[in-house]
Amino acid sequence: MPLLAVNAGPNGPVPHDRPEELHALLPRLLATPGPVILMVHGFKYAPGHASDCPHRHIFALVPERHSFKVLSWPAGFGFGEGRAEEGLAIGFGWQARGSVWQAYAEAARAGESLAELVAMIHAVAPGRAVHAVAHSFGARVVLSALPHLPENALSRIILLAGAEFGTRAAAALATPAGRSAEVINVTSRENDFFDFLLECVIPPPRRGDCSLGQTGPVASNVLTLRMDDPDTLTALRRLGFPIASPMARVCHWSAYTRPGVFPLYSSLLRHAPDLQMSFLRSVLPAKAPPQRSRRLIVPALALSLPIGRKPSF
Repeated sequence: MPLLAVNAGPNGPVPHDRPEELHALLPRLLATPGPVILMVHGFKYAPGHASDCPHRHIFALVPERHSFKVLSWPAGFGFGEGRAEEGLAIGFGWQARGSVWQAYAEAARAGESLAELVAMIHAVAPGRAVHAVAHSFGARVVLSALPHLPENALSRIILLAGAEFGTRAAAALATPAGRSAEVINVTSRENDFFDFLLECVIPPPRRGDCSLGQTGPVASNVLTLRMDDPDTLTALRRLGFPIASPMARVCHWSAYTRPGVFPLYSSLLRHAPDLQMSFLRSVLPAKAPPQRSRRLIVPALALSLPIGRKPSF
């Protein structure tokens, strides 16, 4: 089965619930051709957790839990179909439970473990295309790995509603590994509320800094996909990717739950030569309209009502 579960251990990456060590597993699993796709989860997941273990949910070919936000990432990327060149999917688990502050700090430490895993892959299969897909705080994990990696360590990175500040992302992408990778930053107004929460509760690296959803890094190797922009969706539809329009005003998981997104992400990773960054820039809108509207919304303080009164809307 072209699926490997790995966790960020205290001393580096370790297999999840397997007795073998990674240095023994990887040569066998990397013997078949195809891309290596690293999958990194976000907040509230933790390996081995009774109800929120990512390896039994979004990283499983058949998730055990039934929920609108639990979809199989490996299946979405075309694994488990029995094709000769499927490659290897690696679900990377890390301790993302606890408070937001704990998870944010742990994401940086998990990034070092992820970098070690990438180095092990290249030691076994030099020149193999290694991609990464990350949601929410998982984006911080991947970005935190880049300073610990050499040039060309990662080929393409897809960040889904990334929970990280623009300044820190730009610094990570200014490293040799960051400059050589192609980065697709997937954003949507559906995630505005969660971007706002990040900026409220986590001290920014500099005053006025915003999240990736609001101020993505500007570089020749970075492409921002605004999934709430009708012109962007029209352009993608013309390319053969009919992605559904936003289905909720607030949703942190729409970047991977919205119908039609996985065929796009799979093609971006499996057929990169046919979807080069220069080509994508030529067919996508040159500039989407401003995303942030919530900055203008000031929540009103609700006064307590007399007993027996009901609010009217």
